[in-house]
Amino acid sequence: MASVDLTNQPGHLARRLQQAHYLLWNAMVSEEITSPQFAVLNALVDEPGLDQRTVGERVGLDRSTVAEVISRLGRRDLLDKVRDPRDGRRFLLRPTEEGMRAHRRLVVRTARMNQVFLAPLSAAEQTQFLDLIRRVADAAEGLRNPGDPGGPAQPVTART
Repeated sequence: MASVDLTNQPGHLARRLQQAHYLLWNAMVSEEITSPQFAVLNALVDEPGLDQRTVGERVGLDRSTVAEVISRLGRRDLLDKVRDPRDGRRFLLRPTEEGMRAHRRLVVRTARMNQVFLAPLSAAEQTQFLDLIRRVADAAEGLRNPGDPGGPAQPVTART
């Protein structure tokens, strides 16, 4: 059997892209706050008072990953959990003052990192690239939902 040309395999390319992102993130943004942690913090800055499930849906993280991310952000005093007065089983999440300061720092660094990450592409190619990977990512989100006709997929979790 002949080998497969991995340069034409989307999964292989996505893994390489994720690896490049991870390296740039650690070098240019933060070694302490991960990209998924930033995504959760960003969602809560945008919309304070969301519950854990909603945050996970907004940022594309599965239940166990978002729970771990929220726990780590809480231990670092970057977010607060308060019991929902309308549903005592649910917690609402808000960034702390320290979380807001961290978010402001990370936004600037993330913008610079994204410029470096996309530098090999022209402005038009960057727009097209982002549109295409967004479409693939949005379609793949349906694979996480066990109720989808395509069946459930086991999400792969990155460093939380």
